[in-house]
Amino acid sequence: MEELLRLLAEDAPGSELARAAGEDAVARDLALRIRAGMDASKKREAELSTLVDVARELASARDPGDVLGTIVHRTRSLLGVDVAYLTLYDPSRGDTYMRATDGSVSAEFQQVRLPLGAGLGGLVAETYKPYWTADYPSDERFRHTTAIDHAVGDEGLVAICGTPLIVDGAFVGVLFASNRTRRPFSHDEVSLLGSLAALAAVTIVQVRAAAETEAALEQLSAAHAGVEHAAAAHDRFAEIVLSGGDVDAIAAALSELLDMWVVLVDAGGNELAVAGSVPSTPVPWRESESGRLTRIGDCWVVAATAKGERLGALVIGGADDLSGADQRIVERAAVVTALVLLFRRQAAEQSQRAQADLLADVLSGSADPRALTDRLRLLAPNHRHDRLVVAVCRGDHSAVRARLSAPLEDRLVLAGPYGGDLVLLFARTSAAAVARDLTEVAKRTGVTVAVTGPATWGEPLVEAHRQASRLVTTMLRLGRTSESATPDDLGVAGLVGASEVDLRTHVHHVLGKVLEYDDQRGTDLIGTLQAYFAAGQSPTRAATSLHIHPNTVQQRLDRVTALLGDGWQSPDHTLDIQVALRLHTALG
Repeated sequence: MEELLRLLAEDAPGSELARAAGEDAVARDLALRIRAGMDASKKREAELSTLVDVARELASARDPGDVLGTIVHRTRSLLGVDVAYLTLYDPSRGDTYMRATDGSVSAEFQQVRLPLGAGLGGLVAETYKPYWTADYPSDERFRHTTAIDHAVGDEGLVAICGTPLIVDGAFVGVLFASNRTRRPFSHDEVSLLGSLAALAAVTIVQVRAAAETEAALEQLSAAHAGVEHAAAAHDRFAEIVLSGGDVDAIAAALSELLDMWVVLVDAGGNELAVAGSVPSTPVPWRESESGRLTRIGDCWVVAATAKGERLGALVIGGADDLSGADQRIVERAAVVTALVLLFRRQAAEQSQRAQADLLADVLSGSADPRALTDRLRLLAPNHRHDRLVVAVCRGDHSAVRARLSAPLEDRLVLAGPYGGDLVLLFARTSAAAVARDLTEVAKRTGVTVAVTGPATWGEPLVEAHRQASRLVTTMLRLGRTSESATPDDLGVAGLVGASEVDLRTHVHHVLGKVLEYDDQRGTDLIGTLQAYFAAGQSPTRAATSLHIHPNTVQQRLDRVTALLGDGWQSPDHTLDIQVALRLHTALG
């Protein structure tokens, strides 16, 4: 047995483990199962690492051809198949066409088109669902056509797996992994191909958008090619956009080019970017409704619009006049700004949808935990996910995210609607800290927030969400709206609504300051409180039972007030305190 353990620690192959076990079949089978588990874990770790590398490699790609080549090459390498290929959707013809291959040798196969519903790839394109088969030529689930079967036969493909590329509900294409011999595809391999397809779809759309942005900027530059200053400005804006710069970089560049101050506001007039020495007087951002520059007093205003929607406005000032070339530069900056704002909003909406979908799967408790963990690591790679705090916000929660403090925003792992509530998951913090930080948010937005946890990933997290949902319902029934609380903050009501209660933590939450005072000073304020409530809250009768002067009892009660606050003798608080005293006595 020691020899087997040594070989396992040294990562020995299965043949050596079997040899070391000899005729001990139980030890041999156990060692091989452990070896297989270790190999599977290493394989999953390698796949996840490769996905991260793929995401990084795709993020740095700028040419659509390079992106597609990277996708199919990585797919073939990661799944260990003979051929990987990718088709793109052609909306003008209503089919998909071969766009990139890796490992293919057939010219006919590299030019094939797949009508919707025809073959495996056409069925994927029609249903937006993955399909796979170990033996495509003989699989009667798919509608075979002469053209497709001939191309597949010319390439010599037998086993095929295809999964759709979808972004924001829009179908982009299909990613395939295939083999020239019969081979089944496991669910893990199909899931891995789906992850690659998700990365590919987002990257393709982003690269297309960047290419469209560059093309739009080039058209604007060509229209004013005779104006050298305008051309230089165009190059500057294009560089900012293609390098991932935001609207603040555009405002700073425009201010530097024109030697003027610049203010960018959104559609509601909120400042998004400021550059230069802006005067204290309000900027006239509402007056311009078009993409043409308008003179208003000492300022110039131009709306930033995209798809007919006003996304904001650029306000420029600090000079007596603008030349024709400078005016075109400002209008060009407004176009670029509108594109950046539109892309930023689309990216935010896409991220929110992805988070909402993942959150729904997490809280339903029905999805595969391993697949959920992989998806969560892609969405929130900078967070630990072993213990999470759940916050359930009920009410008009549209402004909650915008009012989160920096520490909470930094620790936010997932956020989204679920069951009519806004649910927030925070990492590496305590429920009490989250509730405290959300108090001001609840007051300002009018929402009621219940906080539970931290809970470990899986069913404990699902139960923590259920407890938070019950707690927020209890808070509303008690009239405790526009505030944030944990189960301990609700006292007895919080205990009733909880599925599990840490009694010692609850007692410390209610009486902790008094207990600490007694421990540090050797006093017995807890005993005084017990006698005070036993005497019907009469200091005189309590003094009699304690054999001390009534003034001494009152002085101790004043000290309790200093520790617990002025409201500790209100009916709700006295009930919580009496229950905590009973629990303290029962717990010893």
